[in-house]
Amino acid sequence: MDAMEFFRQSAGKWRSQRTTHHLAFRRAEMGDSQIEVETLEADHPKVIEICELHEVDPSRTVGGAFVTWHGSMDWDRDSENHQGSTVFALVPEADNPRRGQLLRERGYAEIVPVAGRYEIDDEDALVLTTEYETMSAIERFWFPQPNMRVRTSTVKRFGGFSSASFCTEIRMEESANGSGAATGGGGAQSANNNGANGAQFYSVLGW
Repeated sequence: MDAMEFFRQSAGKWRSQRTTHHLAFRRAEMGDSQIEVETLEADHPKVIEICELHEVDPSRTVGGAFVTWHGSMDWDRDSENHQGSTVFALVPEADNPRRGQLLRERGYAEIVPVAGRYEIDDEDALVLTTEYETMSAIERFWFPQPNMRVRTSTVKRFGGFSSASFCTEIRMEESANGSGAATGGGGAQSANNNGANGAQFYSVLGW
């Protein structure tokens, strides 16, 4: 499997349940979101635009994806709104399609254009590493089964603060009225607006 095959397998609507451990506070926070992934071919205008934004020759890309999401976290304030979208493009190494650059218009923890490094490991999981000016992030994504995707992430700030997240995502099927229903897994965690202000991070496959 190469990276583009991985994202084609990720296409569709997903229901995500996330637990984030805020290590500095020794507390965990639950969250729930819906994510939609649309794969984009190499000649798609959005993919070409991302390559040009990063000053990369568009002929080197093999495609990418457009991802949208909306969700909630336990520590949300009433005014907080976890929704957004991002576009990315894959630029594999010339001699190894399982490794390369992943170009994004917005980063995991900083809303600016960013380029990360990706690799498909020996278990066909996608591993993404991104370095920022003030932090670093490592994400790993894999499919225990076709309709279930799992991801883990760690974010380390150079000042010492770190967080770790675990997500279980279930593919959703469209019902007759156009609404989505998960193909498996449990219900959503409810959001408790207790006034705490959690950090907002943006993963390559959604919030």
